[in-house]
Amino acid sequence: MAVDEGRGRACVAFGGDFPQSGKVIELSELAQALVKMGCPREKAAEMASQLDKRARQLAEAKGKTYEEAMAHLMGMLKQGWAAKEQGF
Repeated sequence: MAVDEGRGRACVAFGGDFPQSGKVIELSELAQALVKMGCPREKAAEMASQLDKRARQLAEAKGKTYEEAMAHLMGMLKQGWAAKEQGF
């Protein structure tokens, strides 16, 4: 797995609105995907950066790949936004 450690890039693995598995993308692309999932546009860039950082931490702590950690976090976000839209 190639992960770019530089700021402004993330290595992600998703389907749907997301880039191909293992592709290094700009955080701005991740932010755009977050908006498509329901993230407020004004918070998307900051959230993408925080999500990238947390995925790296989670991967290291749990012995998972970055892609697995990011997929887990994105799934949680998606569920949260879906619940919010339903009034929960």
